[in-house]
Amino acid sequence: MKTFSPSKNDIQHDWLIVDASDKILGRLASALAGRLRGKHKPEFVPHMDGGDFVVVVNAEKIRFTGRKLDQKMYYRHSGYIGGLKETTLRTMMQTKPEQVIMKAVRGMLPKNRLGRAMLKKLKVYSGTEHPHTAQQPKPIDF
Repeated sequence: MKTFSPSKNDIQHDWLIVDASDKILGRLASALAGRLRGKHKPEFVPHMDGGDFVVVVNAEKIRFTGRKLDQKMYYRHSGYIGGLKETTLRTMMQTKPEQVIMKAVRGMLPKNRLGRAMLKKLKVYSGTEHPHTAQQPKPIDF
């Protein structure tokens, strides 16, 4: 019996749509990361991008547990000395709610070029409108 190893022709990328309203951020992000990697498919291999395209709508209506809105911080650095900037989750949700989901999912994907390719298949929108209706995404609930 030989081990089956899929090629690029064997992998099919589906389009899925997820409504993020009233979903908890971490639980949604871990489910999205699994879908982007393709771990739900029987032909999963860790060295290939076998996941699906995922469209997330209503990113502004996501929920958080505990006191994360005021305590969770996002950090970025300008590259200059003393250039560390910090932003709370509350201000991120007011300015860029899409980035909250993107950063949560990015932390759960591999830290290499394969993980960056998987992250490009995640499309996040703050409202209910999205430009991917031509791909006919199938609704999925986590």
